[in-house]
Amino acid sequence: MNGVEFLHHPWDDHPTALVWGVRVDGVDLRARTAWATRELWRPELEDQFEDQERESAELIWGQHGGLGVLDFPENPFLRTALRTPLLGCPCGIWQCWPLMARIAVTPTAVTWSGFHYPEREEWGELPLGPFVFERQVYEEALSAPDVLTADPLGPVPESLGCVP
Repeated sequence: MNGVEFLHHPWDDHPTALVWGVRVDGVDLRARTAWATRELWRPELEDQFEDQERESAELIWGQHGGLGVLDFPENPFLRTALRTPLLGCPCGIWQCWPLMARIAVTPTAVTWSGFHYPEREEWGELPLGPFVFERQVYEEALSAPDVLTADPLGPVPESLGCVP
């Protein structure tokens, strides 16, 4: 089974507004998504930037924000659906660039699978997950998210190496 942590942290553009964050096995879901999509971005980002490697890596690393706590007063992470948002756009309008997944809930487990982008259907299912969590641990983490004073994502790792 995978480990999961839910947290709230400030949205960069509006520090008083909190967003949902998620770590799977100790790794921010946004970082996992950046690594999973870097090759899919390659054709779209070639020759787009002056400093190609650095700016492409920054775009891919920062492609997601959390889901606004006020936008999701009823927690989205237990909705059983084919298309549930797990991450949103950093602009604050989560529908702009959501990371969607299927959430399946059984009496003993919660599974996230079928990760995809509605705006990039041609990419198909992303090479991410599936993640299976023990339901009791999942619900406990969800009911008491850690509240952080800053966004935990951190800087772009030099090794992301997205586009030559």
